[in-house]
Amino acid sequence: MPPRQQAIYNLTHSIINYLKHQRAQGPGVEALLSKLDQMDLELRNVADKPPQGTRHDAILGKAISGITATPLSEIANTLSTARKHLVWREDDGLYYKEDADPGNGYRNCNLHSLLIGPDACGFQQEDFTLGLFMLGPRTLYRDHRHAAPELYINLSDRSGWRFHGDDWQDYPAGSIIWNASNEQHATRVYNEPFISVFAWLENIHSLCEVVAKKDWAAIESSLQAC
Repeated sequence: MPPRQQAIYNLTHSIINYLKHQRAQGPGVEALLSKLDQMDLELRNVADKPPQGTRHDAILGKAISGITATPLSEIANTLSTARKHLVWREDDGLYYKEDADPGNGYRNCNLHSLLIGPDACGFQQEDFTLGLFMLGPRTLYRDHRHAAPELYINLSDRSGWRFHGDDWQDYPAGSIIWNASNEQHATRVYNEPFISVFAWLENIHSLCEVVAKKDWAAIESSLQAC
């Protein structure tokens, strides 16, 4: 088997192994594992797709090198190996309703790579996605919601989150974020880029909706001043 397919297989299963050790972290983990258990994620099924790099390669490299928490070492190592074999894409409004504005920070520097999903560089699934997601430093990913239930594994040391427009809370590396269907959520990224594993469990073709909040300008200004 070519090194590319082996690297993507190893990365995918390192994520699954981490999730199996996090079953107690809530119903979202169990729901995600139940979906994954129904898939044939054997090495022979890894797609044969050419890799695709990114203009944000330096920021991506910094984000990956910043994954230092010991429980994430298997994911960090397999991601470092697989990085050059993945298909990295930017969201250029594809996932949002027309005229939605998730923020300049998001538009200027976002990346994702699908390990599982439609047209994934790993395993093909029509109504499910699992992959990597990155945001550049000092970014407010504005409040939004979507029909797809969503789980994040935060790989970076620190990221800010709020839900339903409530108070912000910082989460450490290895923490798991579960957003039920149509739950409002936002992310803020500090001086270092943010990288995570993400999964959409179903309804993946529904578009995201930005939920306006009055404090966006103040938050974005404070992040740029960091």
